[in-house]
Amino acid sequence: MRLDETRILRSFSTRRVLIPVLIGLGFTGFLIWRNADWEALDGVYWTWRTTFWMLLAALSVVVRDYAYMVRIRLLTDRELTWGRSFVVIMLWEFASALAPGVIGGGFLFAILILTREGIEAGKSITIITFTSFLDGIFLAVMAPLMYFIVGRDALFAGLDTGSGPWDTGFFVWFWTVYFGILAYKLFVGYALFVNPVFVKRALVGIFSAPLLRRWRRQMVTTGDQLITAAKGLKRKGWSYWWPALVATFASWTARYTIVNCILHAFHPSAGLNDAVIYGKQVVMGIIILLSPTPGGSGLAEFIFHDFLGMFIATGLAPALALLWRLMSYYPYIVIGIIILPRWIRRRIIADVQAGS
Repeated sequence: MRLDETRILRSFSTRRVLIPVLIGLGFTGFLIWRNADWEALDGVYWTWRTTFWMLLAALSVVVRDYAYMVRIRLLTDRELTWGRSFVVIMLWEFASALAPGVIGGGFLFAILILTREGIEAGKSITIITFTSFLDGIFLAVMAPLMYFIVGRDALFAGLDTGSGPWDTGFFVWFWTVYFGILAYKLFVGYALFVNPVFVKRALVGIFSAPLLRRWRRQMVTTGDQLITAAKGLKRKGWSYWWPALVATFASWTARYTIVNCILHAFHPSAGLNDAVIYGKQVVMGIIILLSPTPGGSGLAEFIFHDFLGMFIATGLAPALALLWRLMSYYPYIVIGIIILPRWIRRRIIADVQAGS
């Protein structure tokens, strides 16, 4: 087993797995203890309408993962079977759920997964880099689109957005994060489609400064990966890109409609504005990207409680936040714990033994 593989796999220790679970459940427990209205909880009745919307929420989870599987099969030129695609996506989601605790996040582990599944190393780098770029396109498009469709007041209702042009409230914080992410994705796009060699030289030059020199080697590796990915994409045409883009938008849309379905399931009437709820989740998704905790644990529950609380009966927000995470976050940790040991035995240990 190579050193990089050893370092990545060691990141999936029991402690690393438990950290996001304890943070998320601990914060949810605190919110329930502080804000839950037990009388309101007693007044919740499970009806056929609840069942219908919860089934739609479960279907959204399935569509989210299926679209990811479709995308990875398309980008690997169908070298992966449906079964292997499922394993790749589940392990990738598992690693992402533990980021930033995992070394390199889900990105490096995804490359390791594909190479161990038989995809050539250069092609694996191309695929994973390109998928990251596609995810960025979705956020770059949807955030301003929802802002203009829904409007500032509705989109940021429930949080302090401030009033002055230089305000430091949530509104300014969100757009600062958004444009930071957009700048990074444009930088990656320039490297992938225009001049990867220049980008590598720029990265290495910047990180040659005394205070940044400790990360210089990582920038060399990143630059090499961008050059490899750019060479791989040059050989592909629009017929390779557009289906992957459609699958990306389908997956992210399904990801965000989970909450819409949950809120409909427990809302006393049908008078919910789905566009506003969806737009708020786009905002939430961008903010959670910069969470210092693994998988956004704690921050995700907090934002759900404050950002979507206006659509939820008083005292139910913490419970619904837990239900949301039980459907969209914790299952990937459980599935990853089950799949990862078997995958290591089959794809890594067996290969090492065969090579020896």
